[in-house]
Amino acid sequence: MAPRSLSFPWSDPSLSKAVLSKSGLGLVAGLALAVFAQGAIAANYEFLPCPAIDVNRIYRLDRATGEVGACQYGLKENSVKEGSVGITLCYPPGEGAGPQTPSEYSLVASHHASEGAVFRVDLRTGTMSVCYVLRETVVCTPPAK
Repeated sequence: MAPRSLSFPWSDPSLSKAVLSKSGLGLVAGLALAVFAQGAIAANYEFLPCPAIDVNRIYRLDRATGEVGACQYGLKENSVKEGSVGITLCYPPGEGAGPQTPSEYSLVASHHASEGAVFRVDLRTGTMSVCYVLRETVVCTPPAK
């Protein structure tokens, strides 16, 4: 008995071409993929407020690289006199806060009311760093378990 070759409907080019052209499935699949990719790109950052109740700082995390920055509201010189709305002060990544080994990172705040730092956690390895603003940059401790 000769071996039989298996044939699947989706392996027949004429059939798949007919199905795609008649149903528009290719267009729908392409649009779905584009929407999914756009959503994945849009969700690349995570934001977390500083746990300290007297600090108006928000930490920003690149979820793929682990890079951490922070921004807060500030007053310009003479802004009260001039009726200005103020400025956004941002602190770039400094020592230990730059890109890490590619992984899946998140930010976690302690529940300590006067804590100015946040934890950067690697969800794949379980390592943690403490990140905070020091002088004019965000710094993070070396990752540890």
